[in-house]
Order: sequence, then structure tokens, then C-alpha cells
Amino acid sequence: MATKIRLMRMGKIRTPFFRIVVTDARKARNGLSIEEIGRYVPGQEPSLIQVNSERALYWLGVGAQPSAAVEALLKVTGDWHKHKGLPGTEGTLRVAALKPAKSVAYEAAVKQAMDEPKEGATTLKKKAQEKLAAKANPETAVESEPVAPAAVEETPAVSEPVEEIAVSEVSEPVAEIAVSEVPEEVTTTEAVVEAETSEAAAE
Repeated sequence: MATKIRLMRMGKIRTPFFRIVVTDARKARNGLSIEEIGRYVPGQEPSLIQVNSERALYWLGVGAQPSAAVEALLKVTGDWHKHKGLPGTEGTLRVAALKPAKSVAYEAAVKQAMDEPKEGATTLKKKAQEKLAAKANPETAVESEPVAPAAVEETPAVSEPVEEIAVSEVSEPVAEIAVSEVPEEVTTTEAVVEAETSEAAAE
């Protein structure tokens, strides 16, 4: 049986990751494998390469042939040099820096929030800022107060004559029209009734 060490593709479209597997050369790429000895994730920076060195050296020792891609990965990790007895067994593998735990970042944010002044923690609305400024500077607030009552006093003086004119102009003609029109209507109806009765008597 021809045993090969090769990559088994996994993951989604355009975001693949690979398993490094030992399998029969006659099997399909993602077919049944004998053993999984590592992982390869090319989408990260730097790429994630994890190889179980002990199992990789065992399979290389019993005659398993790596594919070109797996051989390149084994050279990066240094396992290929170990198998061949060449210098450079430490490899050139780059490892990403460990990310700090989320709890550490959360505690730092809470500590920073506790140190901030409480008065300036939120942005006030415009009216609230004006009130706060008026409390802080009472002299400017006293100067601005007389302006508002003067405007209030002026508005009723303008509105009073308008109301008187409206009442006098609108109400008088309405009363005159009503008084003058009522007798005319009554007389016209009486004349119509008299004309009808006279026509009936003539017939």
C-alpha cells in the first residue's frame, strides 16, 4: 500500500483550512484517512501550522511520502530536517502573538471609567448647558432676566385693540342684517300665501 502524507481541504469557499493527514494514495482527497497529524490555516497572518512532530517522523520513517505542499510545511517546522539529518532542525516557524484575554481588557476599561470625572461623563443638551452656565455665573443671569418681562408686557398692549376692533366691526353688521332681513322674508311669505288663496277663490 502506498501511504502518503497530504492535505485534506476543509472550510468554506475562499476561506479554507487544511488537515495534514496520512492516507492511502489511491483514496480521494477528502476520503478516508489513516491518521491526522496536523493542521494548516493559510488565511491568518502569520499562517497557522501545527504538526505533531513525533507522528510525522514516525510516518516518514516507515516510508510515507509527503506531497509537495506538506514537504514545504515540514521544512518550515523543521521536521523534514530532523528526518533527513540536516542542519536547521529548529525551523522557521513564526507564531502569532497571544491575544490578551477579554476579561483583562474589560477590567482595564472599567478601571478607566471609574477614574473619569463624573460631571463630564455625558454631553449635556443645549438648554441644560445654558442652565448650568446661568448657575455658575449669576451676574450674567440677572442681566438677561429683564429682557424677557419687557417682551411679555409689549405683547398684550398690541393684542387688546385688535380684539376690540374685531368685536365692534363684526358683531354690529350681523345684527343689522338679521333685523332688516327678517320682516322682508315674513312679508314675502305672507304675500305668496295671499296670492295662492286669491287664485283658489277665483277658480
